[in-house]
Amino acid sequence: MITLTVDNLTPGMIVASPIVTKRGQTISKPGEKLTPQLIAKLSFYKIDVVTVEGQASAPVDADAVAAKQKPVEDKPEPQNKKAEPEKAEPPKPAEKPKEESRVSDQITYSQRLKQSSHFQKFQSDYALNIANLKEHFNSIIAGGNADCCTDLLEQCEALFKSKTTLELFDMLANMRNLEDPIYSHSLNVGLIARCIGKWLHLSKSDLNTLTLAGLLHDIGKTQIPEEILNKPGKYTDEEFATMKTHPLLGKKILNGKGFDSRILAATLQHHERSDGSGYPRGLMEDEIDDFAAIIAIADVYDAMTSARAHRDPLCSFQVINQFEKDGLNKYHTKYVLTFLEHMANTYNNSRIMLNTAKTGRVVYINKSDLSRPVIQLDSGDIINLSDNKHKDLYIKSIL
Repeated sequence: MITLTVDNLTPGMIVASPIVTKRGQTISKPGEKLTPQLIAKLSFYKIDVVTVEGQASAPVDADAVAAKQKPVEDKPEPQNKKAEPEKAEPPKPAEKPKEESRVSDQITYSQRLKQSSHFQKFQSDYALNIANLKEHFNSIIAGGNADCCTDLLEQCEALFKSKTTLELFDMLANMRNLEDPIYSHSLNVGLIARCIGKWLHLSKSDLNTLTLAGLLHDIGKTQIPEEILNKPGKYTDEEFATMKTHPLLGKKILNGKGFDSRILAATLQHHERSDGSGYPRGLMEDEIDDFAAIIAIADVYDAMTSARAHRDPLCSFQVINQFEKDGLNKYHTKYVLTFLEHMANTYNNSRIMLNTAKTGRVVYINKSDLSRPVIQLDSGDIINLSDNKHKDLYIKSIL
């Protein structure tokens, strides 16, 4: 094990000892791999030194090495200055390399994105937003009012403006390793809700109110016991009943502190559903506040595109499919249709991989079947996923 200053940390190093803030908050546990975002978080919390696994030389980032697909060369022996001829590689199997290289392209795209300077800048700004959001939650819970949220909203707005819609969703899709799920989810919902608000052509004032509603919608979860909140498996009936109290707890925290009534409604009603199947009151569509209905969509989208103990994160087209299957009756018709249509069009012309591992590009969005567009495969073949003969195919990931 070696101890390094934060400035000397690099992505890929493995944490050897718990990293704890001066207030006792655990930021990282032994065995976790350092990421650019986590290193930025350490700087924000003013962590001076970190103990990592390895010798005196910096560990190699295995993922980065794999992405470059270059073996680490051994140092030549001093007495043999002539480079020996490289051993001939075994012949590559026919047909197979083409498909394997496409999967490799998918892996290295994500790695290239994460290693890019604009992604690392977004990660750093994102981490600062998370820390700021946590401080504001604590301030509000301690008695602070709506006036303390001005800078919180300004920072979130600046983060939103820093990317196009496609870039923003790409960034969020690659930032699923944070240890503060309440706050990362709340920030994501605020950003996604702002997207929906722009698609609905809301005024600047309403956009800001909607964004703040997204940022604060889950503040009630801070009052849920951690053993329930962080439970990896399925909740018992009693535990789920406790979880279902968080909208009421959130409304209680925000009540009487000068927040817009639509923010209070979104906090209380973001788990209500248009068909009356939601909680805590089982409201129908015409009884649910408009902003609460929008936050509900952003909330579910972020939850479905995040990893869970029982499943991997879903890609956007899989989420659209889920909404098309059962969401149109559960969510406000106008808002969910606007969201789904814009989300599908956001990924028009994007490279995708099907569940068969074949890759291609989206060339046309079927308006009556948004999750099943027309695909041009890398082979040149055109496939309309809406055709019955292709019913077993679906988009598994966006590359």
